[in-house]
Amino acid sequence: MKTWTHPGGKLRELGAESLTDAELLSILISTGTKGKPAEKVAQEILDKFGSFKGMANQPLEKFLEIKGLGDVKIIRIAAAFEIARRIVNKVLREKDK
Repeated sequence: MKTWTHPGGKLRELGAESLTDAELLSILISTGTKGKPAEKVAQEILDKFGSFKGMANQPLEKFLEIKGLGDVKIIRIAAAFEIARRIVNKVLREKDK
């Protein structure tokens, strides 16, 4: 089995559904800090909030409590959640028609 150095390679080779939540989130985070790779930062976020659902309605300031997250990374995460929210809302509206 191939070992990937970044979840992006795994996504490209095996598809997004093959990634764990932490791996998906680490792609949005992109880079970690010295001694703390993006995958570890992502796992800390998920440990703090429990899941993507637990992250969804948190104020952005709560993310700043996690070492390795700055404004740019938090804004990327918030944008991804907004995209997901819009998709869900559109699907739900279409279902009600």
